[in-house]
Amino acid sequence: MNRGPLTRGGSIAAGALSLLLLAACGGPASDPGADEAGGGTAEGYPVTVETLFGDVEIEDRPVNVVALGWSDAETALALGVQPVGVADWQAYGGTGVGPWASDLFDEEPTEVGTMEPNLEAIASLNPDVILDTRSDNSQERHDLLAPVAPVVGPPPGVEVTYGTTWQQQTRQVAQVFNEQERGEEIIRELEDRFARIREDNPGFADKTIAVGAYFDGQYGAYVPGDTRVDLLQELGFQYEPEVLEMAGDTFYIDLSPERLEVMDADLTVMFPLGDTADFLREDPVLQGIPSAKDGRLIIVDDLELANAFSSGSALGVSHVLDELVPLIQETLEG
Repeated sequence: MNRGPLTRGGSIAAGALSLLLLAACGGPASDPGADEAGGGTAEGYPVTVETLFGDVEIEDRPVNVVALGWSDAETALALGVQPVGVADWQAYGGTGVGPWASDLFDEEPTEVGTMEPNLEAIASLNPDVILDTRSDNSQERHDLLAPVAPVVGPPPGVEVTYGTTWQQQTRQVAQVFNEQERGEEIIRELEDRFARIREDNPGFADKTIAVGAYFDGQYGAYVPGDTRVDLLQELGFQYEPEVLEMAGDTFYIDLSPERLEVMDADLTVMFPLGDTADFLREDPVLQGIPSAKDGRLIIVDDLELANAFSSGSALGVSHVLDELVPLIQETLEG
């Protein structure tokens, strides 16, 4: 499994965008909102999108869309928009999105790499807009991309790096394409599903959770603002207070083996990043915390489920709910 969001943080140097860009050429997408008579502005435009870096004006419905932010491509697809360029954050290959979204592409998009920016290649896609709604929130990255095309970043108020919620992301992208009605429909349908699960599982509200990962010999904990934690909280769970007290302005904190005890909760969820699932099952430190001893530890070793969990898009979250809730119920029932 690709390390993915564990590396999402920190500032971006002028010569590099950590896990963001390595662009190539692609063709234009169709424009369902353009004036068929030619030359006219699509209905509802221009639109102004408020972002963390100020207002961004979109003069006309975008045709060539580059989706750079974490799960921006999946969000665009859910709204009926096919990006010409995507960043494959979770190393899916192919279309650069999860299997729950890949069939929505009519043509395979240009894969935009995730290590360093290639602004010339990005520009060759002739983007009308760059979606970067879930990012590291750095002004430096925004300023690097802004000369190429209008950049729609996170909405105002997002403080945690990569902390844009799936609701915020859906609304931000929907506004770009004047698809607010469809965006609200997507949000309403998924929020209703969460509400039904909470109603069917009232005991979730009485339980604490702790969510973590292991990579390259290092344990860590995700904290509220991370898509995995937010999903479980939307199911009704409360976050383990001791871990919560350690949180800062990032979505993830490192934990030494001596501090791993803080991951004890009514339900502990661990993501083995890379080939580490067997290690986690055998590690005496992890297996020694009370939740593991009592069988209240979930090691998410199904790659598709882990990727959907990490995607943080409305489409990915919906996929998670299909698989995760029965697993949680089974674990808590012992």
